[in-house]
Amino acid sequence: MSSSDKERRRRQLYGLLGDLPDRDRPFSAEKIGAEQREGYILERLLLDLNGIEMVPAYFVYPCVSAGPFPAILYNHAHGGEYELGKDELIAGRGALQEPPYAEALTRQGYCALCIDMWAFGERRGRTESEVFKQMLWQGQVMWGMMVYDSLRAIDYLVSREEVDSKRLATIGMSMGSTMAWWVAALDTRIKVCVDICCLTDFQALIETRGLDGHGIYYYVPCLLKYFSTAQINELIAPRPHLSLAGNYDPLTPPAGLDRIDAHLKQVYADECASEAWKLMRYDVGHIETAAMRAEALRFLQLWL
Repeated sequence: MSSSDKERRRRQLYGLLGDLPDRDRPFSAEKIGAEQREGYILERLLLDLNGIEMVPAYFVYPCVSAGPFPAILYNHAHGGEYELGKDELIAGRGALQEPPYAEALTRQGYCALCIDMWAFGERRGRTESEVFKQMLWQGQVMWGMMVYDSLRAIDYLVSREEVDSKRLATIGMSMGSTMAWWVAALDTRIKVCVDICCLTDFQALIETRGLDGHGIYYYVPCLLKYFSTAQINELIAPRPHLSLAGNYDPLTPPAGLDRIDAHLKQVYADECASEAWKLMRYDVGHIETAAMRAEALRFLQLWL
């Protein structure tokens, strides 16, 4: 696929995400506080990204030097834990390995940003269903608004003097995994993508009757008329992309992983970048294993 065709497809994909705020509207940030933790500085932020509601966020960076550092957009998971949100970055969660990613990433010399998604963390108070329904009435798509906030979070990230804007990556598990590959597909500023336990082939999910495994936030009107999971992910090529999956994870049916892998192997081969696409599969369910964590950090070190 030519560069111009990819840009056309990116515009088409973005256009399916409902009525979104102006992509170029000004953003602002307020630092609520900062503290030194084990090996890193934690800043608590309040970001105006969308002009509708403020977005609480954490920014972490190593305390050993002034940078600029390669930067990670860290995307938190769902798991029905609406109270957790961005706290996953600094506190972890049951499905993830220790230490939490804030410590693991800053130890490797990265800085990282994580925002609360709609209905999570400090943005909770309305249920996911309530947010989805109100947005639907207004011509908005909840997933689209989540993606929009993430893209604007990249705008904020590259504005920071601690950030090396030419070395950006994104990572996440579950809902955060899905966000990682959507954001990487839509924004070429992301140079490396690592998704953990949610490279879900849409058709395979239908075939295995797994649609209720995802919250209502996940569903984008008319998406399957224009894109498969593999076709979204091919927009990341030839940039490095690591996917980590469990063979017993109901959210990533094995037949779907087979289809995506075959498609992306061909796409990356056609772009002379076969080594930049990697799917690693493990005999586990919807969890990050120690081997997955090691592979994710190794991949970031190799490519970022």
